[in-house]
Amino acid sequence: MGYKVGLDVSGGDKGISEILKGAILASSDKSIDAEIVLIGHKNNIDIELAKLKKSNEFTIIDAPEIIDMGESPVAAVRRKRKSSIVLGINALKDGAIDAFVSCGNTGAVVSASTLTLRTIPGVERPGIAVPIPTRKGITILMDGGANIMPKPLHFFQYGVMSAIYSEIVFNKNNVEIGLLNIGEEESKGSDSVKKIYKLFSESTLNFIGNVEPKGLFSGECDCIVCDGFAGNIALKVAEGAVEIVGRFIKDLVKKNPIAILGVFLLSGTIKKLRRKVDYAEYGGAPLLGVNGIVIIGHGRSNAVAVKNAVKTAVKELSHDINGEIERKINAICQDSRIREILT
Repeated sequence: MGYKVGLDVSGGDKGISEILKGAILASSDKSIDAEIVLIGHKNNIDIELAKLKKSNEFTIIDAPEIIDMGESPVAAVRRKRKSSIVLGINALKDGAIDAFVSCGNTGAVVSASTLTLRTIPGVERPGIAVPIPTRKGITILMDGGANIMPKPLHFFQYGVMSAIYSEIVFNKNNVEIGLLNIGEEESKGSDSVKKIYKLFSESTLNFIGNVEPKGLFSGECDCIVCDGFAGNIALKVAEGAVEIVGRFIKDLVKKNPIAILGVFLLSGTIKKLRRKVDYAEYGGAPLLGVNGIVIIGHGRSNAVAVKNAVKTAVKELSHDINGEIERKINAICQDSRIREILT
């Protein structure tokens, strides 16, 4: 095995069984060159693996405590030292694993990662880089919820990091970066946002200007930078919209026999559409900027999403993304024009 990927078995809304099914899928996928290390309550893991007839196939780190979704992240990380999130991040820092994947409490993962791993030299704050399917391929939205009050420098560094990720993971060239704003005009937004706009404009990055929320799915650019508060709201609104449209279609089809025939004839196209917008296809979002590979999965991740999150971790490891981030962040931030704007 090439790498060791730690998987938080205690996280996620669907329970331990679904996470373990994802681990089994990942371990049997020949394209994923990694050993899966399960992190969670050992007794519960043993019981579930026996049910799945996969006993003794995984290394297990016993983590008897669980950080629930509703707990205060920082307090929980400090109090629950034997939780899967804390022990997983500690294992990553100590070199027992090469990457950590969790579908648990996002705030706790961010807090534990920042406090324990620290940030990559030159990076001030980490951010969650969320892949979004658009008409023109994948767009990275950053930040998806790690930092709700970032400074202009943090925004700028998010642009650098998301561009690197887009280049390496999604094979994009000359990556275009946009700034999420209430309007496309340069004059839009607060004084802080205008300063951020100027930072990007004066840099060597391929900055296209402001992007309105309606442009999230149009593929206007490869990366969209925003604060974690706005980013998280945008993602949840989009997720809710996709769900409600799906329900509207089902309700309308049930009332119209002819529509049922239409759905049958379009079943292949509908399946392709579902795959295109399904979060499970992209697995998880990397926490970029921390000194280690950390992947945050959706709370509702199914087995396929878990497998793909592990796959994302392995891809990051194989391309030394953190090394590239460190090199580029420090080179760009030394630009005299950038330093002048920040002072």
